[in-house]
Amino acid sequence: MALLEVKGVSAGYEKELVIEDVTINLNKGEIVGILGLSGSGKTTLFNVISGLLKPDCGEVLLNGEDITAKTGKVSYMLQKDLLLPYKTIMSNVILPMTIKGKSRKEAKKLAAPLFKEFGLEGTEKMYPALLSGGMRQRAAFLRTYLYNCPVALLDEPFSALDALTKASIHEWYVNIMREIDLSVLFITHDIDEAIKLSDRIYILGDKPGKIIKEVIIKPEDVRKKDLLLSDGFLAYKREIMSAISLVSAKDE
Repeated sequence: MALLEVKGVSAGYEKELVIEDVTINLNKGEIVGILGLSGSGKTTLFNVISGLLKPDCGEVLLNGEDITAKTGKVSYMLQKDLLLPYKTIMSNVILPMTIKGKSRKEAKKLAAPLFKEFGLEGTEKMYPALLSGGMRQRAAFLRTYLYNCPVALLDEPFSALDALTKASIHEWYVNIMREIDLSVLFITHDIDEAIKLSDRIYILGDKPGKIIKEVIIKPEDVRKKDLLLSDGFLAYKREIMSAISLVSAKDE
């Protein structure tokens, strides 16, 4: 049984259907990308999975338990890091634990050893304005991890970063996610990013959004020195672009 199952979900706002009959799954320890054009319903799908939006039909299961329209079952990191500017990095990352009732002392004790692991050692007493974009994202990842849910939803987590910072944090991200064994669904518009970071990719297309293709990425294809120029990488990219092009042509 998959860790997370989204079964036949359709949802929208008022009278507009945004996603229709979406079925996806996430296995323990996987990183799965959700790729699609703007307006295809990626964020709406995440709002359903997180329990923020009740679907018109379908269900969301976590370890076999129905969590449809129930919040607090998965962690959810939005596009912006949303670090509170008036709190230190330590105070920001322990926020999920204190909200859940842990004392600040206990929360700090749990978080402190992870600062080195997440590349944040020395930033504990600093404020977000003093950190680079990449470091702020690391802090946001740590905060998401400390929410202590088996599944993390990441909505375009790298979109605000410049190309050089993004390339650096991609490598760190893959390594840290494998190390902490977190199961992740992440949204992206970037095909290269989806291929580099995912075990599998779901392509969301049409309006309302439907899953039009699932692409399985073989580890040996994406662990190469010159990844972006490798035959395997280019083959995945052609396959994905072909699927998206068919959707775009249909919309026209």
